[in-house]
Amino acid sequence: MTTKREPTLGESFIPIIFLIILLIINVGIFGSEALGGSNQIVLILSAAVAAIMAFRIGFKWEEIQSGIVKSISSAMASILILFMIGALAGTWMLSGVVPAMIYYGMQILNPTIFLFAACITCAIVSVATGSSWTTAATVGIALIGIGRALDIHEGMVAGAILSGAYFGDKMSPLSDTTNLAPTMAGTDLFTHIRYMTITTVPSISIALILFLIIGLTGSTDGTIAGKEEILTAISSKFYISGWLFIVPIVVVVLIVKKMPALPALLIGTLLGSVFALIFQPGLVQEVATQASYDGKLFKYLPSGFSTSFMGSMQALFSDISFETGIASLDEQGLLSAGGMKGMLNTIWLIISAMIFGGVMEGSGMLRRIAHAIISLVNSTGSLISSTVGTCVFFNITASDQYLAIVVPGRMYSDIYKEKGLAPENLSRSLEDSGTVTSVLIPWNTCGAYHSTVLGVATFAYLPYCFFNLISPIMTMVVGYTGYKIRKLTTPSA
Repeated sequence: MTTKREPTLGESFIPIIFLIILLIINVGIFGSEALGGSNQIVLILSAAVAAIMAFRIGFKWEEIQSGIVKSISSAMASILILFMIGALAGTWMLSGVVPAMIYYGMQILNPTIFLFAACITCAIVSVATGSSWTTAATVGIALIGIGRALDIHEGMVAGAILSGAYFGDKMSPLSDTTNLAPTMAGTDLFTHIRYMTITTVPSISIALILFLIIGLTGSTDGTIAGKEEILTAISSKFYISGWLFIVPIVVVVLIVKKMPALPALLIGTLLGSVFALIFQPGLVQEVATQASYDGKLFKYLPSGFSTSFMGSMQALFSDISFETGIASLDEQGLLSAGGMKGMLNTIWLIISAMIFGGVMEGSGMLRRIAHAIISLVNSTGSLISSTVGTCVFFNITASDQYLAIVVPGRMYSDIYKEKGLAPENLSRSLEDSGTVTSVLIPWNTCGAYHSTVLGVATFAYLPYCFFNLISPIMTMVVGYTGYKIRKLTTPSA
């Protein structure tokens, strides 16, 4: 009978090295199509390697499987929200909500300040809702559409959207991560938020300046080529009215009122279906006509009911698209949505990532690597940098931003006290790294989600997520310079 023991550092790194090497090969061969299934297989193969190492150190299969199930269970809420976001995107397209946002946005937003304005808009919405996911799925989808219509690089647009969205995700008292980080560190919510302004305000300021510079120095002259043609095409296909904005406003109000995301999104989805029947009955019929289903009861039901039901259901679960005859709209799929089915590939990626993370976490290999990092700490700057590195490491390996906050939070809590540092130093470091870098990892739940919702590959927007890239650097700079580093009144023994 094999005796269970702690994994060595070398054993713990073997699955990580295998994952990194195979991902590099995989992306080099498949390119942008790697997320279509091959990356998922790489994660599962890496989980198999991790399981072999777990067997080697004495774990039984039942224990490994329990860790996998626990890991997948932790992502179940995200998976359910992804399904609902797919349905919401479909009904908001069919109802004309997203086309209306694009239509009015093209008239209001100047291309030279578009990235700057997009970042600020998403920051405001995210602070109000406390959710980067909701921000991307509502305002973000519209801004991506407007950006494509303005012929602005979609990676830049997504970077501006996510920079603003994650500013709010960090600073809003309604955000789950903003509440989780101080809980793990041992401080209170508003002390945590106030202390984060030291690093967050400079980070978002630099990001906004960069977006403004890109806009002012870009090739655009401030006008939109073919603007009137695009506006005419949208208004001729959809009934455009300010009344359509009732739907997103209701969703935002519900989330501000602290309704959980899933029921709020369900209400927004159903409202989208109702508004589609009211404002776009012709398009509902068009979608129903495109579907090739032969239900036995179809001929016995009133034709109007049958087409309305079929068109609405199609928007909820499957692909819908509308042709306008304008190449800039049709080729980019600007007026199309994938429904719940469009989220299946992302959910597959998340489950595969959580399988790998579950084996690594349950076997203690992630913990062993983290302890090795902690042993290198010898100053305040190196402690904060180690925290940042650990959070990024967990975002890459455990594939979940909550684990990237919870596990390092537990690991470092006593160490910060021993060093005489106030707990808000830890909570800020967790947010500045664990929260904001999750969206930069393609197989992380956040990276997979935003890439799918916005329709932009993770590595396409990564270089332009200025706020997300600057935040962990800023917190390390503050740590090494000692700027406003709060100390405990009486350091722990």
